[in-house]
Amino acid sequence: MDQAHSHDGAISKTGADSLVATLVGGGIDVCFANPGTSEMHFVAALDRSDGMRCVLALFEGVATGAADGYYRMARKPAATLLHLGPGFANGSANLHNARKGGSGIVNVVGEHATFHLAYNAPLTADIEGFARPVSHWIRTTRSVEELGSDGATAVTEARRGAGKISTLIVPADIAWAPSSGKAAAVHPPAANKSAAPEAIAEAARALKEGATSLLLIGGGAMTARGKQIAAAIAAKTGCKLRSPISSARSERGAGRFEVPSVPYAGEQAIEALKEIERVVLCGTHQPVSNFAFPDRSNVLTGPDCRFFNLASVDDDLIGTLETLADAVGAHIHDVEPQATTKPDRPTGALSPEGIARAITALLPEGAIVVNEAVTTGRGFASITCAAAPHDWLQNTGGAIGFGMPAAIGTALACPDRQVLCLSGDGSAMYTTQSLWTMARENLDITTIIMSNRAYQILRAQLPRVGIANPGRRSIDMLTLDRPQIDWVAMAKAHGVEAGKATDLDGLVRQLNRGFAAHGPYLIELIL
Repeated sequence: MDQAHSHDGAISKTGADSLVATLVGGGIDVCFANPGTSEMHFVAALDRSDGMRCVLALFEGVATGAADGYYRMARKPAATLLHLGPGFANGSANLHNARKGGSGIVNVVGEHATFHLAYNAPLTADIEGFARPVSHWIRTTRSVEELGSDGATAVTEARRGAGKISTLIVPADIAWAPSSGKAAAVHPPAANKSAAPEAIAEAARALKEGATSLLLIGGGAMTARGKQIAAAIAAKTGCKLRSPISSARSERGAGRFEVPSVPYAGEQAIEALKEIERVVLCGTHQPVSNFAFPDRSNVLTGPDCRFFNLASVDDDLIGTLETLADAVGAHIHDVEPQATTKPDRPTGALSPEGIARAITALLPEGAIVVNEAVTTGRGFASITCAAAPHDWLQNTGGAIGFGMPAAIGTALACPDRQVLCLSGDGSAMYTTQSLWTMARENLDITTIIMSNRAYQILRAQLPRVGIANPGRRSIDMLTLDRPQIDWVAMAKAHGVEAGKATDLDGLVRQLNRGFAAHGPYLIELIL
């Protein structure tokens, strides 16, 4: 049944109407959806609501990645609509990234009707089991009377701390059951707390030791103000200042303070941190390498380094930094942002430095950069800090296929700002369906595909893990050149205009074209 009708022909409300009204009443106004049969009553309820924008994704990983990007910029959760256990499983990689990045999301997952579960139909699955590794809060609704209140709790939980993943599982017969359709009240979560006075005092003592101490900031401390306060603390105490290898969101660019990250490569990170004896953690964790290696430590600091947990990602990080600044006698007006000179538009052959210079020269003020160019884009930060003020988003969870979906979410969260997505060709192949949603929603996203026609990061890792002379089969498993992927054709097939560039002059022309376009544009950069 599609929707219930009363005797006079009027549409009756269902449990799904109550859930949609609750989500809208709780401030959720975007739903990234890939629905199936078990979600059709939720779809019908969305049709009857004027408060929710529905964005269709052709793969669940696009929906979940878009919800991640949306939260990072809007600072409020979006909903996803996913189909049963397999649909949730398809979206779980980008939910992993969202969890690592501290994003709040409300997943609405359809379930078979309660009386149908006993038959073990083909799509029957342990949805709670699938959801547990990537969710902070999970509930399967047991009755139509509880559906609204369960939805309200899901919203509250998603807004808790830095942001949390809520997963609400809705059996089809509860979604279609008659209800008042009224919203349940959503209660705000408890306010984030600043660090305790004893933690502030301990951190202040550690940082006053000077250059052998490190203030490591992440999460909500990576705003322009947070970085300025941290820079003032470093200037006053003489301590070092860094951010994690990847940050969910960083406000950066000319006139702001650049906080260098811990290097991605383990040997470089160990070298950079070798003199550090004390690390104060503010919104982040102990720095470790992404992977273990046979011949070096996966812990990037020395064996005798001490750690001080000043504040977790769920705490009030700006308030904590302000209190710490007072404790060490630091004042934000005593520090000036690093002087930066915007480079001229580069010419000549492609190189990582040249690509970064082109982006820096042309990036519009207020742009949002989503960077998943893991190999080519690893060293962009030292150059792009001179670009016009912008936000920089990174993949904090390591599951590739993040970049293009996250760009969708950021564009919907900030429709008046240009979005630049940087992606390797291998990563982009995980979520190519993103292009279709970009076109359907006519989003101002310029995507650069770094087309080196290989899983280049894995080729670089071979000698790092002790494989000095890989054979033909090993190399063949890491290449994308048989056949070559035509990204311009791929983009146009999904409704996105596109062009190629083989040198820096061509990249500059293509970037100008992309930023001037009203809608999405893709640049295939042949490396």
